[in-house]
Amino acid sequence: MKKTIKAKRRNIIGNRVREARRKCSPTVSQEDLAGRLAAQGIQIDRSAVSRIENQSRYVMDYEAQAIARALKIPIAWLFVESR
Repeated sequence: MKKTIKAKRRNIIGNRVREARRKCSPTVSQEDLAGRLAAQGIQIDRSAVSRIENQSRYVMDYEAQAIARALKIPIAWLFVESR
């Protein structure tokens, strides 16, 4: 029987990225976010966005900045704990 090992959290902003993406009007899909990042020169595909949101992918500081810019939110908001 194969056991699933839960990955360690590799970032602290994943949940906030998902929340910000879904709060946009209209909602921004993972694919749309990847496209917005590509327009800024940041090569993150849809599956990488998914891994960021699931906290299984590390996020570089310049990537966090680009994500905040793409979602039109302050970068500090990504680092505030949500309840």
